[in-house]
Amino acid sequence: MIKAVFFDLDGTLLPMNEDEFIKIYFKLLAKRLMPLGYNPDDLIKVIWGGTNAMFNNDGSKTNEEVFWQYFLDFYGEDKIKSDRKIIDEFYTNEFKLTKNSCFENPLAREIIDYCKSKGLFIGLSTNPIFPKAGTLTRMSFVNLKEEDFDFVTTYEDSYFCKPNPRYFIELLKKYELSPNEVILFGNNTYEDGDCSYYADIKCYLVGNHIIDNPLSQHTYERIKMEEVISTIEEHLRK
Repeated sequence: MIKAVFFDLDGTLLPMNEDEFIKIYFKLLAKRLMPLGYNPDDLIKVIWGGTNAMFNNDGSKTNEEVFWQYFLDFYGEDKIKSDRKIIDEFYTNEFKLTKNSCFENPLAREIIDYCKSKGLFIGLSTNPIFPKAGTLTRMSFVNLKEEDFDFVTTYEDSYFCKPNPRYFIELLKKYELSPNEVILFGNNTYEDGDCSYYADIKCYLVGNHIIDNPLSQHTYERIKMEEVISTIEEHLRK
């Protein structure tokens, strides 16, 4: 019988047009930082570069440390000292406008409440490439809060990213869970599917925003958002 349920956020509990989200996100960030002397093209290049550095993190530093080291290498320490606070505040302010790329999901609240009622351990296993403030902002788009989960992965407390299986392996170790005690609901065949597969976690792909990544080596059961609760119930009966 399962003890824990992990949920991806972007594209799963929070349905979104990922391309539109990225477009709005970068536009908002560039608009906020241009008055501070940032060239938009360079800024976007650095954000992507820092993100790739987090994807390749070897676990010796947090994702936050890896990202800001990349930023420092490009812009220098003075820029971090003068602008870090402003960049951090962006994720609780202007970043809220990325909601325009997202869709409603009233079932998100119902699903989490159901898991709570069953005494399950609930994790938000969103890819930890955003600061906590940005993750909490996106969670709010579907009426979810940090206290709804037993953990929420963010770049401050994570050392790996999906699709590295060590992301899930570390979560299992940290929370003393066996793979057969966990099921995952995600939307990406590679970052959720293959990543959890190599950690021996059962994954379901959910909803209308499933990403069929060409790098994926395996196939996964696909269900509707309306079927998440019944799927959990089925596992609880086993």
